[in-house]
Amino acid sequence: MNLVLLRRAGVYLFLSVAAFLSVFPFIWMALGATNKSTDIVTGKLALGSNLLVNFQNLLAQVDLLRVFGNSFFIAVVSTVLTLAVSSLAGYGFEIFRSRVRERIFQLLLLLLSIPFAALMVPLFVMISRAQLTNTFTAVILPTIASIFIIFYFRQATKAFPSELRDAARVDGLKEWQIFLFVYLPTMRSTYAAATIIVFMNAWNNYLWPLIVLQTPENKTITLVISTLTAAYTPDYGVILLTTVLATLPTLVIFFVLQRQFVQGMLGAVK
Repeated sequence: MNLVLLRRAGVYLFLSVAAFLSVFPFIWMALGATNKSTDIVTGKLALGSNLLVNFQNLLAQVDLLRVFGNSFFIAVVSTVLTLAVSSLAGYGFEIFRSRVRERIFQLLLLLLSIPFAALMVPLFVMISRAQLTNTFTAVILPTIASIFIIFYFRQATKAFPSELRDAARVDGLKEWQIFLFVYLPTMRSTYAAATIIVFMNAWNNYLWPLIVLQTPENKTITLVISTLTAAYTPDYGVILLTTVLATLPTLVIFFVLQRQFVQGMLGAVK
């Protein structure tokens, strides 16, 4: 009995330390947003009284509404289009059988091993020839067909009951109707998990927007944070406040969909 309690105490101790290490950077960031830059540099870890001043300085340097609007537009449109295209592809790869299906899917998985840095130059050439540079379309288009999300939906579709699809066919539903009215409601936890993953990737995307978005009016929040840190004398209070504000949307999305996220990652089907 004592050995069991000792093991349980060890587990809780380990989880507590891991939770603290995970949460501490955000706590430090939130506290730093209320302090002066000099206090942050000296390592002050307490609530300050400079939050309003930091916010005023931020508004003086950045068109916050426009920047957040740009990020929200890119993230939301990317999420919707990626889920629509990638879920259809994942559904098709699992449901429709052919001789070349597995070879095509294996080729897609092989493409995952190619780093994005190797694709930047040809991708930029394609975007520039299509005259899409400095547009949100240039940021969104390369993210729509996500190989990882296609793989994720294909694996999740393996748990989709074939009896539901057969019953829908007996009732006279066409394949697109089965997808919309049977598959989508059944796999809602999978869609919730994919929504969190895709939205966070689109919201935090930095390298590709840095390349194709060339005017301040089209900058996203990640690019603005990079600009603030590149100043000759960076104001760390403003930087940390901007980082906190940039983190909030992803936190809200996660906490709203966290239960469905866990179900989706575990492959639950309802």
